[in-house]
Amino acid sequence: MNSPRTDVAAEQAAHWIVRLSADDPAERDMAQAGFAAWKAADPLHATVAAGMENLLRQLNAVREPAGGDHRPARAALAAIAQKRPRQRLRQLAAASAVAMLVLTGALVISERPAYLLADLRSPTGQWQTHTLADGSRLTLGSDSAVNVRFNAGERHVELVRGDILVDVAKDAQRPFIVDSKQAAIRALGTRFAVRREDGATILSMLESKVLAQVPQHPAVVVQAGQRTRITEDGVGPMQAIDAASVQEAWRARQLVVDDLPLAEVLDELARHRPGQLHYDGAQIAGIRVAAVLPLDDTDKALQLLIDNFPQLRIRMLTRYLVMVDAPASGPAKK
Repeated sequence: MNSPRTDVAAEQAAHWIVRLSADDPAERDMAQAGFAAWKAADPLHATVAAGMENLLRQLNAVREPAGGDHRPARAALAAIAQKRPRQRLRQLAAASAVAMLVLTGALVISERPAYLLADLRSPTGQWQTHTLADGSRLTLGSDSAVNVRFNAGERHVELVRGDILVDVAKDAQRPFIVDSKQAAIRALGTRFAVRREDGATILSMLESKVLAQVPQHPAVVVQAGQRTRITEDGVGPMQAIDAASVQEAWRARQLVVDDLPLAEVLDELARHRPGQLHYDGAQIAGIRVAAVLPLDDTDKALQLLIDNFPQLRIRMLTRYLVMVDAPASGPAKK
């Protein structure tokens, strides 16, 4: 149930969206400045506004194709303000959908991110474990999503986003297959982890083995204690890993790194916290990290970084906006 403060913030955000989608450019410019100040005044405002801004981006994207006339869309949003408090939030999503239908002439649901339509998903900063119909256990990492498709002949799990830890229940009659964008990973054993990145799938084999198949490439067996990066060009070289350490990192919600560029560490921390984490890539380019960092407490992880790298400066402008750089002089601070 939403708190009264959230209700009020959502109503105020709806009013701002109406003003930001005005036909008059001058009016839009004035509204933009006011909206920025409103968001900066309260972290709750920024959170509520994030979803609204996504709608606004879509409205602006179709401004020209729609002939510049989206008065019906604004009317749908503005109508929220005329409802009683309990009705406002319920009708906010519907009004947004109506706005997009008016502008695009197509169902909004057909354009929703695959993440939102997935069978199972985990929010940012949270892990979820599910027992599937066959008894297999699936743990979703932060900001992850899968689709599950079981039939009489096969068990398929599509990794839509993020990373998963899989404990496969034995069923000789139905192969268990994890599908990513790059490959089909057929379980020949019990436990493995799969991560989806831009242009690649990272497979870490923890127990027994799997068969990784990239279309138009030979299938490759990946054994326990091996990790590989899979792309459309095939299964990459095998890297030795400590399977027990990987499993412990999943259990303890930890990021274990050894001589990794700081930028990659920050990218991983960003996946586990709400809002934005920005860094100056040029200033931190020479910093490499060997550490064990808590992924379920990214504020603590950031503090550990500046404790160990005095040249770093980490500024939390708000809970949802963090800036990291390495000024030429001066002590690290947060």
